Amino acid sequence: MTARNKKRNNNKTQILLRYTIISLGLLLVSLAVIIKLFEATVVDAGAWNERARKELSKVSKIAPERGNILASNGNILACNLKVYDIMLDLRHNKIAKLRQIPWQSVDSLADSLDRYFPRRADLNAHPDTFAKYTWHKKLREELEKEPGKRRSNLRIAAKRSLDDFEQVRNFPFLRDFKGSGFRIPVYKNARDIRIYPYGKMAYRSIGRVNESFETGEFHGYSGLEKDLDSLLYGQPGLTKKVALTSGITNWTDKPPVRGYDIVTTIDIDIQDMLEQELLKVCQEARAEWGTAIIMEVETGEIKAISNIELLSDGSYGEALNRAVIAYEPGSVMKPISLMIAFEDGLVKTVNDMVDCSPFQRTSDPHGSGPKNMKQVIEQSSNTGISRVIFRGYASDPSKFHDRLASIGFFEPMRSGIADEERPRVRKLLPKDSRGNNITMTARHLDLARQAYGYNTMIPPIYTIAYYNAIANKGKMVRPHLVRSLRDEHGRDSVVKAGYIREHVCSEETAEKVKQCIREVVWGSHGTARLVQDDRVEIAGKTGTAYPVEGGVYNHAKRRYAFAGFFPYSEPRYTCMALVMGPSGTSANRTSGQIVKNIALKMYSRGMLGNSSNYAQERSATTPLLAASTSSSDSRLSKAIGASRARKISAASATEPGLVPDVRGYDAPSAIRILEKAGLNVRVRGSGRVASQSAAPGSRFRRGDKITLSLRI
Repeated sequence: MTARNKKRNNNKTQILLRYTIISLGLLLVSLAVIIKLFEATVVDAGAWNERARKELSKVSKIAPERGNILASNGNILACNLKVYDIMLDLRHNKIAKLRQIPWQSVDSLADSLDRYFPRRADLNAHPDTFAKYTWHKKLREELEKEPGKRRSNLRIAAKRSLDDFEQVRNFPFLRDFKGSGFRIPVYKNARDIRIYPYGKMAYRSIGRVNESFETGEFHGYSGLEKDLDSLLYGQPGLTKKVALTSGITNWTDKPPVRGYDIVTTIDIDIQDMLEQELLKVCQEARAEWGTAIIMEVETGEIKAISNIELLSDGSYGEALNRAVIAYEPGSVMKPISLMIAFEDGLVKTVNDMVDCSPFQRTSDPHGSGPKNMKQVIEQSSNTGISRVIFRGYASDPSKFHDRLASIGFFEPMRSGIADEERPRVRKLLPKDSRGNNITMTARHLDLARQAYGYNTMIPPIYTIAYYNAIANKGKMVRPHLVRSLRDEHGRDSVVKAGYIREHVCSEETAEKVKQCIREVVWGSHGTARLVQDDRVEIAGKTGTAYPVEGGVYNHAKRRYAFAGFFPYSEPRYTCMALVMGPSGTSANRTSGQIVKNIALKMYSRGMLGNSSNYAQERSATTPLLAASTSSSDSRLSKAIGASRARKISAASATEPGLVPDVRGYDAPSAIRILEKAGLNVRVRGSGRVASQSAAPGSRFRRGDKITLSLRI
């Protein structure tokens, strides 16, 4: 055999050996596959089937969209907003494959991030402090790491809009990767947040929500958000895994049902006025806190409710919803006691007399002579109202509690405000809870105190409800915050509040008590004479009480209350204000002024049935809803209505004590500027301000009147 043939045979042998080895390898692999397939389909079939069954039987919840809370005119008070957390993927393969990091582009990216999304909000911080948190430092720290150790979820900004996301994608360094396909260096995580476009307006009444760490669900923890959570939350949907030819996928078995929108009774304009007046009076009186509530007489709708409290930094902010917390009411209880006295026949007419000499350790600071019922309420006589109540309940003081119960005094109000307390009035039984005898003298003393508002605990919302019944001819409608429910299809279901009692007293009794209450403001010895104003006839009652601290009365502080209604002849609104302040002032000068100023502002805006109605001319107050806080949004908001802002700022900049020039203004803007300056405004005609009775720049005293003549 030649050498050439021999070499050819050796090559052939080697090739056949290789094929044999490869064939044996493939055979072994095939055998292993067959064995594994046999194990999976026969031996372990039960276990795999059970695992598949468990996977396919999993049912997950789909969170529903939470309903909105709306004002009476449809303005949004609380709603959901989809926002995005903007994330940066520094492990992205295109970044990892870079031979050299383009530090110049990275520095440009850091400059853009520091400008629009700084890692700390305070850009005016000390340079050393700011350098510690700059994006230059953070990006360099990450990009100098090995590609596998870099972060794939570096958060650039939280709770941002899609516009912000698109802005980031076009930043230097990132725009080069914009079209990289399935995965890009910058991405977004969507989530829903609850926002309140009007900020702290009616904060405690609207409420807030909390996110559960376990389920990720949002549920209310205060206010309407809590009380109506089951309606706002909606019904969760269900999703499960299903096997399709293309693989296992999620299948919506039951779609979620969106929560109801809650249409409240809140009037944005009245709410704004109430908050301004409550804040102003609390600041002037150096008050610890204040609460106020306005309701519509005929319907019982709560049009505004506000609570403010002195914070540790010396400013005022929303705190406890004290409108539903029980306090000793003081003398605002007297008209309710008088209503019972008229109904029970203890007194017949407003001119019936009663001896007001010292009685049950109580003396009358306004004199101890005989007084009629108007004078008893006008001068807030403790002895007078006590002697009247004793005519019917001295023999059995426990029946006074029963009489209060008969007019619904202890029934739940169900106003829609969370954490609502009920009145607490001790039933004056012959024995205490331990079975010890209580002397009639002690029971009589307690009865006298209950008659004029001590030894009792009543939330302001209950007090205002009974004053509203007096203004409403004895009909006691339920104070309520919810007007209707709106489903996901926009259909409204009106919520009927109904009556606590169809009548707590007769129409005749209501009229008698109403006449007595009027004297508090308009009588020559009334305790609220400073509430008088000839534009709006207000009727109401003052009340003062000391807070109990450490089991004793603190005489360095007082709670000043005023409850009343207006206009007197045809009451439209009932209002109550309660202010906790230092001793030395009065309900006449604090809570009474809140009610007075609100009534005058409503009159100026034509909201009391008077002819000067400027509802058509008012500019919209609906806020701009936006998730972004970027400077571009700020510039846009500044550009909108810039001329109007310049005009108002010019008038507002007038030297204090000088009459602002509001000629050419629309009526609402002119009224707002003049009232802020301290003037009482009257308006004539319609349209814009053509002239004003006080010359611009002239001096005035706070409370002076000014008349505006309007022309279309």
